Amino acid sequence: MAALAAVLGTLLITACGPRAHIPPVPLSILAALPAGDSGAILARQMAPLLYLQRDETFPLSRAVAVAHPTRPIVAYFLLWRDDVHGAWVPFTIPTDEEVIWVGYDSLTREPTDIWTYWHGKILHAGWRGRGQIIIDVQWGKHGSLPHGALERDLPPFQTLNAFYALSWLGLADIWLGRLTRRGPLCFCRSLGRYREFTTPLFLGPRLDVIARAEDPAPLLRQIFGAPYSEKPVWPWLEGKKKVVERM
Repeated sequence: MAALAAVLGTLLITACGPRAHIPPVPLSILAALPAGDSGAILARQMAPLLYLQRDETFPLSRAVAVAHPTRPIVAYFLLWRDDVHGAWVPFTIPTDEEVIWVGYDSLTREPTDIWTYWHGKILHAGWRGRGQIIIDVQWGKHGSLPHGALERDLPPFQTLNAFYALSWLGLADIWLGRLTRRGPLCFCRSLGRYREFTTPLFLGPRLDVIARAEDPAPLLRQIFGAPYSEKPVWPWLEGKKKVVERM
C-alpha cells in the first residue's frame, strides 16, 4: 500500500506540473526598432546560423535581438518550448531560455567575438575573419556552443559526453516530464549522433522583435511571458566565465 500511495502521490504532483504559456507578440513593444533602423539592420546581419541536433523535439518559440546602446554587442535571446529535464517538478520554469551574444567591430560591422550561455557558464570564442556566426544547439537542453568547440574546451562535468550520459541516467525524469507535456522518451541513439548538429535554422528571419536597450528584462517579460529563466542579459554580468579558444 505504501508503494501504491507513493506512486499515486508522484502522479498527482506531476499532473500539477507547470505548463508553458507563451503570450502572443504584442502590437506595442517596448524599445522595438523599425525594420529600417540601423540597429535592426545590424542585428539581422549579425544573426547566427543555428545548427540543431536533428532529433530535437522542442521548437524555438520566440527569438529577440537586443543591440546595446553604447557597446558594440548584440544579444540574441532564444525561448525554447521546454527543457527535456525537470518538466514535472512543481514551480519549475516551464520554458527554456538561452542566450547568444555577438560582438562586432564598430567601424567595419564585422563579427569579432561570440559568447554563449552554457549551463551556468559563459563560453567565449574569437570570430574575427570567420564570416557567418554559427552556433551548435544541444539536444533537449538547448545549451549553445560556438561551432567547432572541442570537448576539452568545455567545463568539467558539463561536456557533451557528460550530458549524453545524463540523458540515460535521467530516464525516469524524462518519463515523468511526459505527464505534463509532449516530449521525448529518451535520446535513443548513439553518442556520435548526439554530437551531430546538422539541422540548420537561420535566426535572422525568425526574430520576433529587435530592440535597443541596456536592460532588456522588461521587453523579454513582455515577449516571453512570466516567469521565464532570466539568464544574464550581457556576458559581463555573469561572474563565472569559461573561455573557449581552441577551436
